[in-house]
Amino acid sequence: MSILSRRHEILFLYDVSMANPNGDPLDENRPRYDEETGRVFVRDARIKRTIRDTLAEMGYNVFIIEERKDNGELKTKEEKVGNLDRDRILDTYIDIRLFGGTFAVKKNPWNWTGPVQFAYGVSLHRVKMLNIKGTTVMPSKEGKKQGTMLDDYRIAYGLIAVYGVANQNAAEHTRMTDEDFEIMLKALWIGHRGGSVLLTGSKIGHTSRLLIDVVHKEGSLDLIGGLHRAVDVVSDKNDEEIRGPEDYKLSLERLAQKILRFKDKVEKIRYIADEELRVEPSIEEAFQGITVEKLEF
Repeated sequence: MSILSRRHEILFLYDVSMANPNGDPLDENRPRYDEETGRVFVRDARIKRTIRDTLAEMGYNVFIIEERKDNGELKTKEEKVGNLDRDRILDTYIDIRLFGGTFAVKKNPWNWTGPVQFAYGVSLHRVKMLNIKGTTVMPSKEGKKQGTMLDDYRIAYGLIAVYGVANQNAAEHTRMTDEDFEIMLKALWIGHRGGSVLLTGSKIGHTSRLLIDVVHKEGSLDLIGGLHRAVDVVSDKNDEEIRGPEDYKLSLERLAQKILRFKDKVEKIRYIADEELRVEPSIEEAFQGITVEKLEF
């Protein structure tokens, strides 16, 4: 297997319906929300968490994942590393090859910058925030006769865009391969579609809608950048009234203009799209002059 041979830029769109895409534990687990723009955002750590947990479901060894000892306590990083040396860690754990990691155990520190990095995901439109009141069945204190009141914070709907980069130069240090990258793309797509990590009470309602992989030519050190800021939701409805793909069309006009300026650096564009998403112009029409291939997961 060869080390990642080319630079990749990723645009990933998924939507969230009546769910919490990324709660803030220091703010009553409310969705992370930009009050000035009315848009929600999602930390890169949340995206990587979904990928990691999905990789584990797919049968791959993942280091940054919750593991407990027989007594129920969480395993420490030192306990998980054990007697593994640098080479064995990279050989064993796909998430370290993808995202890097810091190890300061046994006075022998290792620090790898991950070849795959994501920017914060941001909704492409203003969202409707919901505060749903409820009660629990069990009382919180002895002697109480009814359950505890609770606040459940969600968004009615949000189409979220995520931008990522796979750096072939950083891949040399973690030994990330072309196969690792393909596996990661699959975990990104199916994880946001049906991975168990998002099949919880507050997370169910995620759906992958569009994944575009811009493959640079061998040797390219260019970066198009900011692909998630070049797509637009076009709708007759007010942003906060949008509740699903049937309420809007996704315009790729600005994205196509942005990528075509780097046409001489791009080898091909690969994509997978959910059939419910209405895209204008189509992928093939938008990127005329660049080889376009469909992904199959």
